[in-house]
Amino acid sequence: MKITVLGCGALGQLWLVALSRQGHSVQGWLQVPQSVCAVDVISPQGQESRLQLPANNTAHLAASDLLLVTLKARQVSAAVRALLPQLQADCAILLLHNGLGTREELPVLVQPLIMGTTTHAAHREEDKIHHVYAGTTRIGPGNSQAQQASAIAQVLNQALPEVTWHNNITASSWVKLTANCVINPLTAIYDCCNGELESHVAEIEAICREVAMVMDREGYHTHYESLLFYVSQVIRSTTDNISSMLQDVRAQRHSEIDYINGYVLRRARAHRLSVPENQRLFDLVKRKEESYGQNDSALSDRW
Repeated sequence: MKITVLGCGALGQLWLVALSRQGHSVQGWLQVPQSVCAVDVISPQGQESRLQLPANNTAHLAASDLLLVTLKARQVSAAVRALLPQLQADCAILLLHNGLGTREELPVLVQPLIMGTTTHAAHREEDKIHHVYAGTTRIGPGNSQAQQASAIAQVLNQALPEVTWHNNITASSWVKLTANCVINPLTAIYDCCNGELESHVAEIEAICREVAMVMDREGYHTHYESLLFYVSQVIRSTTDNISSMLQDVRAQRHSEIDYINGYVLRRARAHRLSVPENQRLFDLVKRKEESYGQNDSALSDRW
């Protein structure tokens, strides 16, 4: 396949390496146009992959079969809109980011739109991307044109397993959102790795109860105990990980809070529900972001 990866941060570089190894024709797409994208990834086993891949080639973009979007949620809409006029009508667009709400920000698309969630964890140290946790990726249709696009899951699974196709991806996305609503803000507030959250049981339970209530009104029936079990599993399996939101806060970047707890708040308001714990965490993270002052202005839009 001919693939363009939009956003060459930690997750984008994982996919660039994996897809390149499978023989796909891949390029990166950077905010500041460059002809080459330098990729340097260290696998969970310690193997280093250093590549120089093409970037920002408009001919490659126009012929791409897949636009794989690995940007932060708040960057997705503007970046995808800018590229839409250059994409073929049958170029699938796959969104892989934390949180929900970007689909609503995009225009009606002629292209197949695929939504996804992933539990792969990676972070940058200097100029190297450390892939610290090999997780799973779930993808599924975000519009009617993508209903027949399940073969893409097989292609991606060969590159960076495990990738599975889910016809009802929104339900799976809500479950993943619950883990994001717990782990991201709490680690950012307490400045701790994921495993240390096991001592904050009451807060975790309150968040799960609220999300389960909103999910039920959205038509995705679940019990908070199922969400609590899932979140606890994620915390234990990623005990030493530093969440993406904590990485953002430490680097004084704007986080994805608007698409995580903020999304729960918006859907709760639509159903006239009260979600005080999600509101509290949202407000605390927002206060941290406001404390950056002008220092964040040059960093917030980098991708």
